[in-house]
Amino acid sequence: MLMFLRHPFLQRLRISFMEALASIPKDGQAIIIGSSGAIGAALAVVVRKTGFPLVHCFNRSSGFDLTSEVSIKRAAEQVKDCDLPVRFLFVAAGFLHDDDQMPEKSMREITPQYLEKAFKLNAIGPALVLKCFTPLLAKREKAVVAALSAKVGSIGDNQLGGWYGYRASKAALNQLIKTSAIELKRRNSDTLCVALHPGTVASRLSKPFQKAGLDVRLPSVAAEELAAVVDALDGVNASGGFYDYKGNQLPW
Repeated sequence: MLMFLRHPFLQRLRISFMEALASIPKDGQAIIIGSSGAIGAALAVVVRKTGFPLVHCFNRSSGFDLTSEVSIKRAAEQVKDCDLPVRFLFVAAGFLHDDDQMPEKSMREITPQYLEKAFKLNAIGPALVLKCFTPLLAKREKAVVAALSAKVGSIGDNQLGGWYGYRASKAALNQLIKTSAIELKRRNSDTLCVALHPGTVASRLSKPFQKAGLDVRLPSVAAEELAAVVDALDGVNASGGFYDYKGNQLPW
């Protein structure tokens, strides 16, 4: 595993709000998709205090539906009407389990219902967000597009098997990010488009899988770490990559 960067923010457990995202010009809008989740909500706290003139938080509670292109287009139109470029776009939504479906332990547990939901929320929805929101990105200087992925979405790192739908849908997300980064670089070479692994964070999503000895971090800590990673990375050299919360580059 390669350490892609060493940044002073990553030497501390916490960063100050005023330092967060300092490398991004504060002349535009910030958008968080999935701001009702543990990481999305914590990231919204960080972003709201960094100086962006407008911060939009979209989630199910506000009527936003990641499975509906109509809903995503409507949200993008709301952002467009504000007449400021988008500088920060973060997709923090995703699906691992619900009350009726858990990740598969073996292939005999694969169901079309789980696969469909995993791909809708982990890949198709984010793809439509990229389609609808990236035309609004700033055309010069640094702009950030980031999506929460997961280390288990790495094909090269898969040593345990299982979790078919979640692994496959996150691998699909990684490919979408990589492909989008190539296109976005043609529009603005300083645009950073990355997939991020947040580690294990205390949340409803991870609760069934927490066990003794596992490094489980608070959402507030994870949000600050992810903010530090995208702050330290530059679009010219790092866009299209897959990184963890420490700045380590992960294998596809």
